[in-house]
Amino acid sequence: MGCCQYFTPSDGGADSFTVEMPRLTFGRGCLSEVGERARSRGMARIAIITDVFLNASEHLARVRGSLDASGLDHATFDDIRIEPSDTSVMDAARFLADGDFDGLVSVGGGSVMDTAKAAMVYARYPASFSTYFGPPVGDGVPVPGPVLPHIACPTTSGTGSEVTGLAVIRLMEHDTKFVIASRFILPDEALVDPACTDTLPARVVASTGFDLLSHAIECYTAKAYTHWGKVSSPDARPMIQGANPWSDIHAREALRIADAFLERGVADAGDREARDKLMWAATLAGMAFGNCGTHLPHAFSYGVTNLMHDVVTDDYPVPSPFVPHGISVILTSPSVFRFTAEGAPERHLEAAGCLGADTRDAANADAGEVVSKRIIELMRATEIPNGLEGVGFTGGDADALADSSFRQRRAIGNAPRETTHDDTADIFRGAMRYW
Repeated sequence: MGCCQYFTPSDGGADSFTVEMPRLTFGRGCLSEVGERARSRGMARIAIITDVFLNASEHLARVRGSLDASGLDHATFDDIRIEPSDTSVMDAARFLADGDFDGLVSVGGGSVMDTAKAAMVYARYPASFSTYFGPPVGDGVPVPGPVLPHIACPTTSGTGSEVTGLAVIRLMEHDTKFVIASRFILPDEALVDPACTDTLPARVVASTGFDLLSHAIECYTAKAYTHWGKVSSPDARPMIQGANPWSDIHAREALRIADAFLERGVADAGDREARDKLMWAATLAGMAFGNCGTHLPHAFSYGVTNLMHDVVTDDYPVPSPFVPHGISVILTSPSVFRFTAEGAPERHLEAAGCLGADTRDAANADAGEVVSKRIIELMRATEIPNGLEGVGFTGGDADALADSSFRQRRAIGNAPRETTHDDTADIFRGAMRYW
């Protein structure tokens, strides 16, 4: 279904969409530009936010060397929780509040960048932690204004957080993850250096690769922006605004890259072409979902990570229970798209075609099976667990998983098909095992 047809106006629906983007630099070695970039933005004392593993890495050495060469003072916070929580964010916020910083550089994956974004909010605008989160867990108060200038430097090829105004944080009281969304937390610049992925183990590339893949498919199959309600003011337009022509362009290309390079990037750490392409695809998918929003696979992944137990993942030095974000997303995706295809079959077929599926003889009724079959092929080729059973769940967990996930109202509402609690439980049952 072409762009114009899918975005047909609806009664009372939006007639405009907004694109938010940082200044973006991509290329091997661009991490060394961070000092000049920071100085040109008037930074003098910089907070470096990273994690304990990266703090001793060659990537941080390059960042510090560049800042030193530019005559800039800096201090580092590395007490980051993978899958950040309200507790770890507030620790980072205290570091920022006490440090007299005038700029921030984040170096790491999504957990690092999301921690940095959220911590800057609470350091400048102190409040109870639920204040800036939407219902049903938060008060829905908008972020009041600007935060520190921020240069985001991703080191993994999946998150896309370097180009979004979103931060995903676990609220421990509710034992679930929710999103802070604000254009004020959009990084000012993104330095995307694919050389950072040369040192990534295979499981990390697989997990982050499926995260970017699902970002792209979810954006391309999301509810059209014209089917969300029209806003009364441009400042009220949400960042999760539905599929739009901007998100389409980037989602399609990200899917084509995933088709061509995901298996190669996982199989061979020395395949620089594949690793570079995946890094670019992650940024493209971030450009898409940062201006569209994801839908059911991401909403449902929060239920998976909330209820996981007695599971670890190779190549991640994280104690049990731990399922990496990209894996928690992709495990439900084939079952999700079998369900959502009814709401936008042409879009699902187009996404499947971009991902390398043969769609020449496929009818609309085949769309869900075609896209899910291609995802399962990639899962098997990269040794992803076989559905939710592969990370310790059983069919008896489906209702609890649905209960946990169904609080993600905006993401669930962004799906192309209305989704009930019973539908959610059925999708989880269908995601237990695929082969």
